Amino acid sequence: MKILISADMEGATGVTWPADVLPGTPQWERCRQMFTSDVNAAIAGFFDGGADAVLVNEAHWSMRNLLLEKLDERAEMLTGKHKTLGMVEGVQHGDVDGVAFLGYHAAAGAEGVLAHTYLANSVIGVRVSGRRASEGLLNSLVVAEYGVPVVLVTGDDRTCEDAKGYAPQARSVAVKDYVSRYAAVCRAPARTAADIRAAAKDATRLAVRQAPVRSGPFTVELEFDAEHLAGAATVVPGVEQTGERLVAYTMPTMYEAIRCFKAVTTVVSAAVEDHYG
Repeated sequence: MKILISADMEGATGVTWPADVLPGTPQWERCRQMFTSDVNAAIAGFFDGGADAVLVNEAHWSMRNLLLEKLDERAEMLTGKHKTLGMVEGVQHGDVDGVAFLGYHAAAGAEGVLAHTYLANSVIGVRVSGRRASEGLLNSLVVAEYGVPVVLVTGDDRTCEDAKGYAPQARSVAVKDYVSRYAAVCRAPARTAADIRAAAKDATRLAVRQAPVRSGPFTVELEFDAEHLAGAATVVPGVEQTGERLVAYTMPTMYEAIRCFKAVTTVVSAAVEDHYG
């Protein structure tokens, strides 16, 4: 049995503030320790439950945040950017039985600590076939096409609530409770580690490959905080402007939809100016 852990940072233990997740800041250095603790707890739990292998895919920002030197030595880590499937890279090889979304967060435009969808700002709403889309929902649709279930989700309480919509069978652990975009009631690392380990152990029994789910085509809509970003996004083939700050595109599979999404967000990021967005 092999488990893939997709490890994001905004939903990690103790994280509440942009500096907590921005590489190079003193707060980021501090929070990397707690982020690694969360991941190690999940690794331990999956091995407790009978997993034979665990691959951790770094999924935050530079994708170079976890402390490899402190990682549980039974696991392996995929670190670095420019991966075919980004946050769920590794699921496409046919040897993964279950996926865990560690340190995830709520969607752009929703209540949640550091809530966003791919871009920290600029994108204020994403919908997939009419559903508000968090990164969890987007990635769950991708892994479903490979027949791999989401078995565990951790983050704030809003993240766990969101997960009920795309992975109702998955185990979940709230490491903090939302107060505002930049504030939360946080649990201590020792407590969250114990909770994550127990949930991961229980989640292992859900790690059973299934028939691939082909539920496309998918229509993806993005809303931006400035009208010029919608115009910029239309340089990506297939993306059309549908409103002053809105674009949309349709793809037959989620594999294609998520790759187009990455292209759109890359182009939009390049079109954002320092002070006026």
